[in-house]
Amino acid sequence: MGSLDKGIRIVVALVIALLYYFNIISGTLAYVLMAIAIIFLITSLINFCPLYRIFKINTCNIKK
Repeated sequence: MGSLDKGIRIVVALVIALLYYFNIISGTLAYVLMAIAIIFLITSLINFCPLYRIFKINTCNIKK
């Protein structure tokens, strides 16, 4: 996972958290978006996204 990808995931997760904090989103939508935000944060912190492996997507610039 590339650094741009990680940065975008973190920003999206923070925006979702702020929307929830300021009660802009609520109910089922809030729970679904918060779950997505948590997944984004976890995958960006561990530098691995299982869906990228399944779909053979690579956003990292380093060639192995």
